[in-house]
Amino acid sequence: MESTKVLTKEEIQAALEERHSPEKQKKLSEGRVTIAGLGGLGSNVAYALARIGVGHLHLIDFDVVDITNLNRQQYFTEHIGMYKTDALKSLLQKINPYIDIQTDCIKVTEENLISLFENAGIICEAFDNPEAKAMLVNGILEHFPEKKLVSASGMAGYGSSNTIRTRRLMKNFYLCGDQVTEPTYGNGLMAPRVAICAAHEANMITRLLLGEEEI
Repeated sequence: MESTKVLTKEEIQAALEERHSPEKQKKLSEGRVTIAGLGGLGSNVAYALARIGVGHLHLIDFDVVDITNLNRQQYFTEHIGMYKTDALKSLLQKINPYIDIQTDCIKVTEENLISLFENAGIICEAFDNPEAKAMLVNGILEHFPEKKLVSASGMAGYGSSNTIRTRRLMKNFYLCGDQVTEPTYGNGLMAPRVAICAAHEANMITRLLLGEEEI
């Protein structure tokens, strides 16, 4: 039988503090993370951050949920045709209805990048398209070199989990993945390896929120 109990903000906070400690949960609850791209990487990252009680999430994507997304992205059949920003926000609120979630249903371009990210805390790059990845990373490094940026490259197929790593490439730039594996016929993007890479991104963001910057 489905529970109808509505949890209070205090109950959820107490449970998180029990798991993480009040001191660390305070930092997570105050954390601000912008996720650009809500596909296989971004939807998994958002789930992880919502579950640990990151208090402020900014979700950016222009796309709608497609049936081909269901093989790796955190959506369900009833979300097909919905904007990913709306679908993901509704799902995250089932985990923790008290998280502050801002959405922008828009395509990130060189023209709007500054306005979209000028107030961002930690930035998570989670695009599928290589050109979009490069545009966002280069734009953040150029305009906001002081912001922490966590990106991903190389997670296609079903190869070894152990080749996916987190590397610190610059002072404020972290890259997750194997940096090699691109999607090809028969070796496309699949849930297990994409989720491993997304978990690397989410874990690095968690460490940054808690003040642990070294790899």
